[in-house]
Amino acid sequence: MKSVSLGYSPCPNDTFIFYAMTHGKIDTGGLSFNEVLLDVETLNRKALNAEIDVTKISYAAYGLLRDNYTLLRSGGALGRGCGPLVVAKHDYAMEDLRNKRIVIPGKLTTAFLLLQLFDTSFMRAYSNTPLHLYGRDYPAPTIIEMPFHKIVEAVANEEVDAGLIIHESRFTYPSYGLKQIMDLGEWWEKDTGLPIPLGCIIARRSLGDNLNSRIDRTIRQSVEYAFSKREEPLTYIKQHSQELSDDVIHQHIDLYVNNFSIDIGQDGEKAVSELISRAENAGVVPKSGKNLFM
Repeated sequence: MKSVSLGYSPCPNDTFIFYAMTHGKIDTGGLSFNEVLLDVETLNRKALNAEIDVTKISYAAYGLLRDNYTLLRSGGALGRGCGPLVVAKHDYAMEDLRNKRIVIPGKLTTAFLLLQLFDTSFMRAYSNTPLHLYGRDYPAPTIIEMPFHKIVEAVANEEVDAGLIIHESRFTYPSYGLKQIMDLGEWWEKDTGLPIPLGCIIARRSLGDNLNSRIDRTIRQSVEYAFSKREEPLTYIKQHSQELSDDVIHQHIDLYVNNFSIDIGQDGEKAVSELISRAENAGVVPKSGKNLFM
């Protein structure tokens, strides 16, 4: 069998998607997948070093990875009403945060890219460009990176002023006494009319088009299997789901796994192209002559 390393997060949407192909539930066509379960920002950084054959990453990170990886059509997270949120304990407006401490789930995440595209002042934390060149004259925010599952607690304890949250934190933040300041997904959808491209599956270009197409088909079959037997993967999901309740697990899967996870489709392609184009124009990622899609 051909052995392929496969990176994805322990979040319910990913363990749901990859359950069938990693547990012998479908015919993988002679492929054996060795799972590497890590949070998405760690996977982003491993992909920068080309450490994994096939891996989940943030769409924002793909702008830095096109030379070594190609984007697969299946297994990704795109959709509507599922974008990252900015939350805080107090009633801030977004402009109030420009000189405060904000915790993010990683500077390579799509969440942080959307924050920067929404307001260029948040680029200042990772740029030496004087702020007045962005047309702003206020102090820069302090950006702090933290694993996504620790953010709501840090905000609730007022270790920071606000947090940029993703994944299941969308469902749990009210229980920490936090308030939504901004829905960056809602902003993106209104501004572009497109779904939100959050996370994608990429494969090494060096594996070759034929093998990558086989892998892509296998992922699609794995998603379809999970949809057809929704309760079967639950035991595996709960092994990795940060002690989430069944209700939150199901909400998470319903929000992040959809028809775009089976195939990115034309609307998905438009959304990804728009995100990468805006990131290039903002100078967040370099321009590249490589095709975005396989």
